[in-house]
Amino acid sequence: MAPPKKGELTQEEKELLEVIGQGNVQEAGRLLGSKNVRVNCLDEHGMTPLMHAAYKGKIDMCRMLLRHGANVNCNEHEHGYTALMFAGLSGNKEITRVMLEAGADTDVVNSVGRTAAQMAAFVGQHDCVTVINNFCPRERLDYYTKPQGLEKEPRLPPKLAGPLHKMVTTTNLHPVKIVMLIKENPLLAEVDALKKCARVMELICEKCMKQRDMNEVLAMKMHYLSCVFQKCAKFLSEREDKLDGFIKSLLKGRESDGFPVYQEKFIRECIRKFPYCETTLLQQLVRSIAPVEIGSDPTAFSVLTQAITGQVGFVDVEFCTTCGEKGADKRCSVCKMVIYCNQNCQKIHWFTHKKVCKELKAAYEKQELEAAKEKKRQEERQKTEKEPEVDSNSNEEQPEPDPGVTGDESADVAQEEKAEALPAASEADGAAGLQDMAGRVREPEE
Repeated sequence: MAPPKKGELTQEEKELLEVIGQGNVQEAGRLLGSKNVRVNCLDEHGMTPLMHAAYKGKIDMCRMLLRHGANVNCNEHEHGYTALMFAGLSGNKEITRVMLEAGADTDVVNSVGRTAAQMAAFVGQHDCVTVINNFCPRERLDYYTKPQGLEKEPRLPPKLAGPLHKMVTTTNLHPVKIVMLIKENPLLAEVDALKKCARVMELICEKCMKQRDMNEVLAMKMHYLSCVFQKCAKFLSEREDKLDGFIKSLLKGRESDGFPVYQEKFIRECIRKFPYCETTLLQQLVRSIAPVEIGSDPTAFSVLTQAITGQVGFVDVEFCTTCGEKGADKRCSVCKMVIYCNQNCQKIHWFTHKKVCKELKAAYEKQELEAAKEKKRQEERQKTEKEPEVDSNSNEEQPEPDPGVTGDESADVAQEEKAEALPAASEADGAAGLQDMAGRVREPEE
């Protein structure tokens, strides 16, 4: 069959584009079996059926089209859009992941010079940005499952490639979540396996930095995972409580406010140990974290997450206090101040939260009382403003007073500015901070 040209569609191909929009997978499958239907046909704008399915969020349709040989990297669109770009614009994380697993090129740019990740970020689809930024092809790991050169055995046992790839592509970088994933897989929860995984992560980190198109973000993520794997191996070999002990160490909060000091120091130490000191990403991380006192915002985890996953700080979403999972919606029934994704995370965190729960409850009740008082004052102020006094000696209309910003709003604005502003420092300060940012991370006494 001749190569497809824009707008030259058979009747069956036109029907295919219609049923894709309707989500009728069965009818689409029947049409794809016709000899008059080309899976990579182009409409008048240069869009393929796969692009239509991706943009309309039809994941089953996308999978079927790929099985029939759809070209995931077709770039005939009039503005240079690819199927991955349309997946990002749709906001569907699963479709974005399917495109990446099918071999979608993340570096292709459209007619305005934007990649798929940049297009998704431009329209506010930050979850898709996170998926793209955290994707690592399985082939990168499979390379190490075969002996190279004079090696007698591979650096990574083939049975570990699957579980490790799941860890590499995770979008939740919270250290507790990573340890939980390790605990869930018996193949990974062994000292020797963790050491081999850590070594492979460092090798990939080195490759990312030495390749022509240097990838600092992926290199930092590989290094961070390597640090977590090494610490897990240490706890497995030296501590009787093993990985449960590591989780408790990461969650244990200080007595005054429950802030997890060890977790903060551990993440800072991971960043400080990044072996490529000259990289722009590392310098940015150091300038953002080093001047911040432990216990204040931004935390090392929030800065690292934003740098690697592309998440933005102003997105209104809740995260689990225990594992950092996005979309947590279950609050502590007593203090209402901490939030969890499920009951298991609440049980894991209770050993340390119970020490400050009452204090947090008192703080919460005080905040609620002050908020109620301020709301009442605001209502009284608005009522007064609606009935302004009129000067009887003047016929001119009195201008209405500008209500301005209320106390609550000004406080919220100040808080948002403080949260969004990153501490600035000179290059010299950044270099000094690299040395002093974390210090030595000691194991907390249980």
